[in-house]
Amino acid sequence: MMSSAQRMLALAIAAVLTGCGAEDISTPGNSGNVTINNEAPIVVVPPPAAPTLVTPASGCPTIPDPAGLRDAGTITGPTGEYRVCELPARFTVNTTLERFAGMLYSINGRVDVGLDRGAAPTADAAVVLTVRPGVVLYGVTGTSWLVVNRGNRISAVGTAALPIVFTSRDNVLGLANDNSQGQWGGVVLLGRAPITDCTVAPAATPGTVACERQTEGAVDPAYFGGATANDNSGAIDYVQIRYSGYVLSGNSELQSLTLGGVGSGTTIGHFHSHNSSDDGFEIFGGRPTLRHIVVTGADDDGVDADTGYQGTIQYVLAVQKTSGNADSMIELDSANALEDNTPRTHLKLANFTFVHTNPATGNGAALLFRGKSDSTLVNGVITSPMPCLRLNGTNILTADAPNQKLGPPVFQSVVMQCGGASPFVGSGGVTTQQVADVFAAGPNNNSAFTATLIGTFVNGANETAAVATNPQTLDAAFTATNYVGAVQNATDNWYAGWTCNSATATFAASSTACTSLPSL
Repeated sequence: MMSSAQRMLALAIAAVLTGCGAEDISTPGNSGNVTINNEAPIVVVPPPAAPTLVTPASGCPTIPDPAGLRDAGTITGPTGEYRVCELPARFTVNTTLERFAGMLYSINGRVDVGLDRGAAPTADAAVVLTVRPGVVLYGVTGTSWLVVNRGNRISAVGTAALPIVFTSRDNVLGLANDNSQGQWGGVVLLGRAPITDCTVAPAATPGTVACERQTEGAVDPAYFGGATANDNSGAIDYVQIRYSGYVLSGNSELQSLTLGGVGSGTTIGHFHSHNSSDDGFEIFGGRPTLRHIVVTGADDDGVDADTGYQGTIQYVLAVQKTSGNADSMIELDSANALEDNTPRTHLKLANFTFVHTNPATGNGAALLFRGKSDSTLVNGVITSPMPCLRLNGTNILTADAPNQKLGPPVFQSVVMQCGGASPFVGSGGVTTQQVADVFAAGPNNNSAFTATLIGTFVNGANETAAVATNPQTLDAAFTATNYVGAVQNATDNWYAGWTCNSATATFAASSTACTSLPSL
């Protein structure tokens, strides 16, 4: 029998155990051992640290060019404060722009690389402007632009991790948004390759050294053209050009990248045009080859080619905005009195994905081909809320050997999801049925396709099932592929990192926002 003290102790222990749940008590066997687990301590997680803002470099570096860089003070935006080093009005000797922490290069007005050395090849040394990976340059005013004159070169070669960015002052200040555009001019490359529509000397023979054109939008002379098909204007690779396309004169304006008479010796690749107020890029004649191109938010056409351009373009990803004046994905050539000029414009495009989202454009279709041009499109995916293909003018359907006209446009393995009463539009004497017949003439085309694109532009199940054509059967300069579209699948991430993200298209977590500057 327990004593009074023992009974009181037993009651006290029972009272404690009554407040414990089954998960808190362990009674192994009949040993009578009791384990009481205390609750885990509360861990306080501190808030994420505020991003580190950029602090300005102490000054501007010395460059070989006698004009030097002008220290224009500092500029402050959401990402921090930067030293501003203003480029000279003209580079006259080989110069390299290095990347320095807390420093931006500014383009104030027109900046020339070298003097125009004329249409004929010259033996004297060219001026080469080299831009290192990760460098950021911005246009100070709307009329700011960079032009590489004939006989000179640019080497703007970034990397996937450190793209080179050409942008606007508002972007630096944090004032640019997803609708911003036309805040500065852009980048212009001028070469000595053959062109047509000789505006400087209208009586000149097209494709010769006597045939020259003035750059669209330029007030002062900025000539291009010649007879050197393999002319070399340098290299642009892993480069973004944002918020460009300011009107420089009349109704003409620059796009983010303008290629005038640029030759096949020039390298253009991994280039992202974002929110150009004109075209994503425009090619005036010449022979440049372009690979891995991204266009987002162009307010006119995504791709524009004319005046005798002959070259190949492969891996193009273009997404238009849903509002504004966003027009066609391609505008090929222009109908004018010089349609019979040769060399004949012939656009060759392989592995492209065009996502058109504006239901009301001036051209009335996602693709507009006209002006006696030739075209070859292979392995493409097009989505559009309006008709997909418009052919304008009966001469685009005919073959004309003396004038190098091959015949109607060629489509192979192009699939389209189109809006409107018909995927096709004819104008200028071309009927809707004729347009449909041209498209149907090629193998593996589908104008009643249902797109299953993932994340806006990556091939889904239906795109993967589409039958592709080896582009090399159409031009040996293409790379062989066995899929339609620009992005084969989720592991095909050639666009990641060096592009910028926006409301129009998000590319990758490794891509920074277009409205912000990359880390510098």
